[in-house]
Amino acid sequence: MQLWNKGFEPDRMIEEFTVGNDRELDMLLARYDVQGSLAHIKMLESIGLLTADELEVLTGGLNEIAAKIECGEFAIAPGVEDVHSQVEFMLTERLGDVGKKIHSGRSRNDQVLVDLKLMMRESLRDIAKATAQVFESLQSLSEEHKDVLMPGYTHMQIAMPSSFGLWFGAYAESLVDDMQMLVAAYNVADQNPLGSAAGYGSSFPLDRAMTTRELGFSSMHYNVVAAQMSRGKTERAASMAIASIASTIGHFAMDVCMYMCQNFGFVSFPDEFTTGSSIMPHKKNPDVFEIMRGKCNRLQALPNEIALLTTNLPLGYNRDLQLLKDIIFPAVSEIIKCLDMCAFMLGHIRINRDILSDSKYDYLFTVEDVNRMTLSGVPFREAYRTIGMQVQNGEYKPTRQVSHTHAGSIGNLCTDAIHEKMKILLDKIGVNIL
Repeated sequence: MQLWNKGFEPDRMIEEFTVGNDRELDMLLARYDVQGSLAHIKMLESIGLLTADELEVLTGGLNEIAAKIECGEFAIAPGVEDVHSQVEFMLTERLGDVGKKIHSGRSRNDQVLVDLKLMMRESLRDIAKATAQVFESLQSLSEEHKDVLMPGYTHMQIAMPSSFGLWFGAYAESLVDDMQMLVAAYNVADQNPLGSAAGYGSSFPLDRAMTTRELGFSSMHYNVVAAQMSRGKTERAASMAIASIASTIGHFAMDVCMYMCQNFGFVSFPDEFTTGSSIMPHKKNPDVFEIMRGKCNRLQALPNEIALLTTNLPLGYNRDLQLLKDIIFPAVSEIIKCLDMCAFMLGHIRINRDILSDSKYDYLFTVEDVNRMTLSGVPFREAYRTIGMQVQNGEYKPTRQVSHTHAGSIGNLCTDAIHEKMKILLDKIGVNIL
């Protein structure tokens, strides 16, 4: 059954190809579709297209459907094209012709846009919450281990002293940058497209400001064509935020895989958090972080996939846009799973507190000793040459003293300031968990 039925049925092969797995994906939109319809009918009554009695009846019917959705009793029946059709057919079946009135002044184009905007807002908040959990874990570990030194590397060569406080804290602050992207994506999603209809507005005197308030949007897409153009742009903005977070988590997963290796031995986990080998009895593999790294690498392809799907489409709705659901819906679930697993694993990480006692890390302290000489009055280039010659002649003996005090360094992690940056961003999208 199609809302656009004009007395003929489409070829089955055509229908299966064009509908694809929309019914399954639309189940995720069901609650938002009802939410949008409730706001729409309230507006229709305010402009005289529904009577007060009709509004009451329709509101009751939609609330019943909403209850079915929440308790898992809602389904899109075989032969019904999508969630919008299912909701309208259920209302019409129960209430009669009044159920057919909910589509006045709407197109499925702006109907699905509203659903997607509402869903993306909530999904972005969910991603923000999961990101904040990892952020908090990293900050806690940063403070707990702020005095524990570890090697810092450049070009994968031993470079200068770092600390576990710096390492954990660096990824925490990197997530703050990612949150900037997520807040930007949220702002793109937080605009009401309802009333744009098929992309060219309606001759009904729709009160778009009213539906904007009813649905809790901070603003609307004013130009009706621009509202339709936001299909794809919203998903692209969300994909960039997801990819940014995935980049940080994937990078951290790579570090953990490397640092768990016996050649490093910087971190470890309880045996039950690792996996073994079918042939090597000693193996304790970092499979969790390898899978996390792989998933995050895939997620970083999202913006490109969406860009290729939407680039050079002509103005107005095109059926290609339906395929965006296949891309963005699973991605939201995947990044949240990765974040949840990362937070879980961080709760069990063990660090090696005595890494730098090994003489192979002696050269980490050359810069410290150059700086110490410079602070005592020796010109920097002379101090550099003195320590360099000691290294060259095998005479260098490190003092193993580290004194970093400037903002963001080993001795001054600025954890509270970083925490405040994240809190401000979370507050902007209504996530108050820090």
